[in-house]
Amino acid sequence: RTFSFNSPHGACPQCSGLGVKLEIDPDLLIPNKELSISEGAIRAWGWGAWRANELQELAQKHGFSLRTPIRNLKKEHLDLVLYGDNGEHVRYRNRFGRIRNHFTGFEGAITYLERLYRDTESGRARAEIERYMASYPCPTCQGKRLKPESLAVKIDGKNIIDITEMPTTESLRWVQLLSDGENNKPLLTNHELKIAQQILKEITSRLGFLVDIGLGYLTLDRPSATLSGGESQRIRLATQIGSGLMGVLYVCDEPTIGLHPADIFRLINTMKRLRDLGNTILIVEHDEAMMRTADHIIDLGPGAGEHGGQVVTSGTLAEIMQCPDSITGQYLSGRKRIPLAKKRRHGTGKDLIIKGARENNLKNIEVSIPLGKFVCISGVSGSGKSTLVNEVMYKKLAQMLYHAKDKPGKCDRIIGTEHIDKVIDIDQSPIGRTPRSNPATYTGTFTPIRELFAMVPEARMRGYMPGRFSFNVRGGRCEACQGEGYIQIEMQFLPDVTVPCEICKGKRYNREALEIHFKGKNIADVLDMTVEEALEFFRHLPKVSNKLQTLRDVGLGYIRLGQPATTLSGGEAQRVKLATELSRRSTGKTLYILDEPTTGLSFSDIACLLEVLQRLVDAGNTVVIIEHHLDIIKNADHIIDLGPGAGDEGGYIIAKGTPEEIAQVNSSHTGQYLRNILQNKYK
Repeated sequence: RTFSFNSPHGACPQCSGLGVKLEIDPDLLIPNKELSISEGAIRAWGWGAWRANELQELAQKHGFSLRTPIRNLKKEHLDLVLYGDNGEHVRYRNRFGRIRNHFTGFEGAITYLERLYRDTESGRARAEIERYMASYPCPTCQGKRLKPESLAVKIDGKNIIDITEMPTTESLRWVQLLSDGENNKPLLTNHELKIAQQILKEITSRLGFLVDIGLGYLTLDRPSATLSGGESQRIRLATQIGSGLMGVLYVCDEPTIGLHPADIFRLINTMKRLRDLGNTILIVEHDEAMMRTADHIIDLGPGAGEHGGQVVTSGTLAEIMQCPDSITGQYLSGRKRIPLAKKRRHGTGKDLIIKGARENNLKNIEVSIPLGKFVCISGVSGSGKSTLVNEVMYKKLAQMLYHAKDKPGKCDRIIGTEHIDKVIDIDQSPIGRTPRSNPATYTGTFTPIRELFAMVPEARMRGYMPGRFSFNVRGGRCEACQGEGYIQIEMQFLPDVTVPCEICKGKRYNREALEIHFKGKNIADVLDMTVEEALEFFRHLPKVSNKLQTLRDVGLGYIRLGQPATTLSGGEAQRVKLATELSRRSTGKTLYILDEPTTGLSFSDIACLLEVLQRLVDAGNTVVIIEHHLDIIKNADHIIDLGPGAGDEGGYIIAKGTPEEIAQVNSSHTGQYLRNILQNKYK
């Protein structure tokens, strides 16, 4: 407990073992330094008459103007505004023209917000202030989270935090040196080895499991909240392997998420070890290597949504490949393939250049993104791909183009932003947080449908407007369930129960709204249609059919227009967003960012996704995609491969160019696998 930051016996008393303190970040408080104070540069600060007069007197006293852009203010003047004037007397004129003295001194924006955060009991106020705060290392423990007494205990000159800050591979190497040493000279004495022998064996075993399942790049002190779903799942898997249990059924949902092909084979070997202990492993998976290794495959389908739900075939790999009805079998046997791009685009000739990217493990690299191309960022897991694209490039561009408040990763600057007008991150997050959001509302299809129902003669006779056919506002919705379609019953100490509304029977609308019909269907019937059914129903209405066509083009013809957003998978939500982008008028200067969009997608879904991405690029836009799937990588116009390893061993650009050029680079892990797949495709 002396070495645990979760125990009061070991935790730093200043930060209670957190290692960080929240403080107001001036860059978040003033995102746009081109504005002046009078123009509202300090966003979290209200501009009341009292504060305006007080600031005006402060500016006059110290000789600066509130109309000067923040960027041009002297440091001492900006510090006065942010941190106050140490209790000096300030005279100001109130709105009645009377001169008043402020004897407590000018407080300053940061000082004011820190006091408010400290004193308020309102959770909402604290959450609002936290938007302008950043985490800084605790000044007492320097972010190490432990008491000085705990940190003073060292082995081979290293304390416990020094070891947990190492990547797992380095931690394992150090532990092995303690017992084995170099040239058979252990770092520990014979007496110390006798005491620590069992502990060292246990630590070596557990660290070895983490390395074997492709997590050697993670540090042991990595916060669990920052782990991806795949990383968390593989850590739990390593724990189970270490337990040595037998006769257990393990269920894993896509454990290969986020893994490079080089890491997948190590994971497969780990799975085999778990199976050989006498366990059964049930895996939901789309990865080809994992399927080829399985002892038994159950293929569901034949399609998605209401077109699926059947066992198409089951058996060994050979039996699956021989089944003519199995789409999976057709791809595994090679009868179907994701085709290789017929040509590589030349782009616009302009580049987006990121200079000096050095966040996390990035090694101060310069990255050129050719515009007007399909660009793929590849590399082994933990090599710095997400850091480069999401933390550095996207957040920096969002700050420059939209004045976003999220602090970007470290880089010197980005050149070439004048060549793009939008940056859009199309991720797998839900399209809405509540069941009220659905594909029809998100894509904008629902608006022309409601307008159409309002134009029906019966509706015009009754004076109904389009709002009458919305389940979100009063008028047409069922007031008993507020347009939800169900009633939520609180069960006190048990989870809440939802039951269909007895008044509207789950249709969400009142009787009057449901009496209006178009071609024999009311508004609830339309929302219950699949995209394919609605496309045929509205084929003569371009405003609706064009948007529905894009949904079908991305492989979502089976979802229902009114399907709650909360029931869509991550891949489905991402494709709804892609369809929305396809249906918009393109400027040809948009940068789209996607982080592993093939997660959860089958071979046929990936082929469909690839076609959509190519359409976005054909319209003159740029697509930057982080991906491990070789069928996506082989179709990129330009690849930037990071590596060579993970964690501290990564963060360098190993290769860049077309897939054919990357395949010739022997030092590139991606190139080695790409070489095989390109040779097969060219045969």
